[in-house]
Amino acid sequence: MGIGRYMAKELAKELDNRSREFYEFVMPAIDMVEDGNELVVVIDCPGFAKKDISLRITDNILSISAKREQEESLGTVYYRHRPLKIDKKIVLPISVKEEEKVVGRAAYESGVVTLRIPIPKSTNIPIV
Repeated sequence: MGIGRYMAKELAKELDNRSREFYEFVMPAIDMVEDGNELVVVIDCPGFAKKDISLRITDNILSISAKREQEESLGTVYYRHRPLKIDKKIVLPISVKEEEKVVGRAAYESGVVTLRIPIPKSTNIPIV
């Protein structure tokens, strides 16, 4: 293999690593919507199994963690852009009390986690 071909292969490997780092930084895609008395958080986690995903809420911070192993066979080189891990914290538009976290529930289907969190009841403040 010539030096040019070797350099091109090394450059491609480095770009692959940087690309994966970028996706690990921006992933996962998240949507939030209020649905009645619940905040619904939809988290895209393609390529991660249900058992590899962990969610935690502290006050109004949602922590999302996931990790998977890179699949490789001997003699085969994979060029992937998908992340191997997720470690992200999202500020929720509501503050969740300790007792309400237990009521929250998450479902996993086809690489998408749907988290439902009860919205704390608010009391209108009269203006006098």
